[in-house]
Amino acid sequence: MKTNFDRRRTLQELEQEDWGEPDFDSSLVKTCHRLRRVPLNDFSTEDLRIMIGQQISLFFLIPLALETLEEDPLVEGHCYPGDLLNAVLGVPESFWNIHTDKREVLRRVITKANETLDSLKEHETRTVRKLLANAPDSLTDS
Repeated sequence: MKTNFDRRRTLQELEQEDWGEPDFDSSLVKTCHRLRRVPLNDFSTEDLRIMIGQQISLFFLIPLALETLEEDPLVEGHCYPGDLLNAVLGVPESFWNIHTDKREVLRRVITKANETLDSLKEHETRTVRKLLANAPDSLTDS
C-alpha cells in the first residue's frame, strides 16, 4: 500500500507532538509512549496491534497494518493468529468511511482470511471465525 509519509520517522516526529514521559504507571501506557519514539520501519506486528488496539495514530499505522495483513491476514503478534486483524477490525467505522481506499484493502484481507481457515488448527479456526463474525457489516458487504 502506498503511503505518503516517511517510515524512517517516528509518530512523534510525524505528528509533531511530544507526549512527554508517561504520567500513569501502567505497562500499556509506558509501551505506547515508548512506541511513539520508534521509527515506523521498526514497528513489529505486536507494536501495531498494541497501538491500533488503543486507537493511536491510526492515519499512520493502519496502512502499515494493512500491508502486513495483505501478506498474511492471520499474522500473529503475541496473542493468537489474527490478533492484528482483530485490532484493525476494532477501528471505528468512521475511520473506514473517511479512508475508503483502506476499507477496500481491509475487505480483501477479510476475504483472504476466510479462504485460509481450512489450513488452521480447529481451535484457531474457531477464534478466527469469531473475530471475522464480529467485523462490521460495512467491511464485509460488497
